[in-house]
Amino acid sequence: MRLPALLRTPPPGVAIEIAAARVVAVSVSGTGAGASLEGWAVEPLPPGAIVPSLTAPNLARAAEVGAALKAALDRLGQRPRRVALAIPDAAAKVSLVRFKDVPARAADRDELVKFQVRKAAPFRVEESQVSYAAGERSPDGQEFVVVQARRDIIAEYEQVCAGVGATAGVVDLSTFGLAQCALATTPGLTGDWLLIHAGSDGATIAIYRGRHPVFFRRRGADGDGHLAELVHQTAMYYQDRLGGQGFSGVLAGGTVASGLGADTWRAIQDRLGIPARPVVPGRPGLAPDLADALTPALGLALSLRAEG
Repeated sequence: MRLPALLRTPPPGVAIEIAAARVVAVSVSGTGAGASLEGWAVEPLPPGAIVPSLTAPNLARAAEVGAALKAALDRLGQRPRRVALAIPDAAAKVSLVRFKDVPARAADRDELVKFQVRKAAPFRVEESQVSYAAGERSPDGQEFVVVQARRDIIAEYEQVCAGVGATAGVVDLSTFGLAQCALATTPGLTGDWLLIHAGSDGATIAIYRGRHPVFFRRRGADGDGHLAELVHQTAMYYQDRLGGQGFSGVLAGGTVASGLGADTWRAIQDRLGIPARPVVPGRPGLAPDLADALTPALGLALSLRAEG
């Protein structure tokens, strides 16, 4: 049941991405389909300030990350009390689980999901935060997208926000924000489509069926050629295991920050047989490196505004 408008908390107007190499802050205006990018700021981080990890502390130099976030918000001209926060994919474990029968009670669903992913991550479920959302529905049952992360690691990122007076009311992964930006700004993005999110600390490959992810895989920064091969393996898995009939589009983010060479992107496109397009912020005239940096935070902000 949706609460009356007067009783609902408005979605944050500012979203932040804390990535391995930078801090990004964006503000949006409007709601629903009318939401759009209003302001932005990008602050680089020194190498090693953040080391994204599933099992170890991430913020090696938290004071420098906090200073970069403060500088970004100062440039944005806002000091929000609530923000949406995107963190590196490597800080969490993403699983896709399917149930033939789904319990009606939320508490029972919670227990079923936690039982299913209990062995999916190298830490105890009791030490983690687990969130999930309904994914693809098929005759085989209901799929759920489950995100699991250690509580103390999430707290590191939340504390950086708290240091500038902001509460992270929503925390999500950067690739999910990038996907939401792609859906909001790419006309005709329907059917099955592939998303490649590259960065200085590695890359994520996801397959979406409409608005729902049906494949999600993360790999570390271990070479351009390996990414091209991983994309090829993903395409084969898509055909053999997911009943794939071909991608309607291939979208890419992080192409500037990752430093991947043009030859790698050509090899990826040759293997897929379809051009890869960058995810864009939907605002003409931005320099490619700036547009490349804004999309995960912007996508998170736009998705919350669409819900609001």
